[in-house]
Amino acid sequence: MSEVAESRLKLRVGVAGATGYAGAGVTGLLLRHPEVELVQVSSRSQPGRPHSETYPGSECDLVLREELDGSACDVIISALPVGQSGRRARGWLDAGALVIDIAADFRLRDPGSFRQWYGEQHPDPELLAGAVLALPELDPEPLAAAQLLALPGCFSTAVILACGPACSSGLVEPDIVVDAKTGTSGAGRTAGAGYLFSELDGSVLPYGVSGHRHQPEMEQALNSLSPDRYQVTFVPHLVPMTRGIVATCYLKLREHASISALRDAYSSGYLGKPFISLDDGPKPSKLATGTNLCHLSIQEQGNRVVICAAIDNLGRGAATQAVQVLNQRLGLAPAAGLTREALWP
Repeated sequence: MSEVAESRLKLRVGVAGATGYAGAGVTGLLLRHPEVELVQVSSRSQPGRPHSETYPGSECDLVLREELDGSACDVIISALPVGQSGRRARGWLDAGALVIDIAADFRLRDPGSFRQWYGEQHPDPELLAGAVLALPELDPEPLAAAQLLALPGCFSTAVILACGPACSSGLVEPDIVVDAKTGTSGAGRTAGAGYLFSELDGSVLPYGVSGHRHQPEMEQALNSLSPDRYQVTFVPHLVPMTRGIVATCYLKLREHASISALRDAYSSGYLGKPFISLDDGPKPSKLATGTNLCHLSIQEQGNRVVICAAIDNLGRGAATQAVQVLNQRLGLAPAAGLTREALWP
């Protein structure tokens, strides 16, 4: 893979699950990526049709395949439902492809945790040991030699970016409380009745109160950044908007730590990171829409520190982050194929 990147040949990339929100988002980004040739797209439900006929606004005329051919791709980005990437990844890897999984199949190191949170046996647990959780700014696990990369979930991305420097600096107590709001697109294109406009409009719904699947990802990543064992109490809320996440994280400074030292840890930790915006105050989720940006703000309230993160759940939480990880892993320009311009209003 490195030889391909070094020679500046265009990378042959395939997208599995290209008709869902995340997969279609990746497809659109790769069509405009200067270093990429999109060579294959797949769909379990609509094989044989051009992608442009299956997804509104698509400019991709490739015919959807039932399965991707790993030998024809340098990179495969998988946006398949949970469990499906795990059933295909070994074949893709054996064929020589680098695999980037947007879903949850390779995020958790422990197959028992996967079974606990997803209600099924992991389809290929032997691959978990070699998988890397890919979050470029914090690099909790090195990306340079990885052939199987897992993206954190959308909530996990926001929370890990919001709390990572605080945990790695040792300036906060190992107990974090997170209240998060998200739009309906996180449920995908086949969401149930609870996501209908008439059901959700004018309402806010807490869910996953007894435990959400992204919580163990958060703890696993934050604990990899620190010798302390961090506990995250996490409650997401569904709100009547299409896309976006705001995660409000409550932390307590350790004795003798200061808010200025904490801000310094963020400034130094995220120095030169083009997709992190350290803001004077909280930003609306819409300001991140369509971008790979994570907006962060750090403020005090009594003896607590309140860190707010705003991202696009379909961008930084899925499609644009997949492209960012591809760029970093293969030594391409960090912003290749990406934009900082938000869709506003």
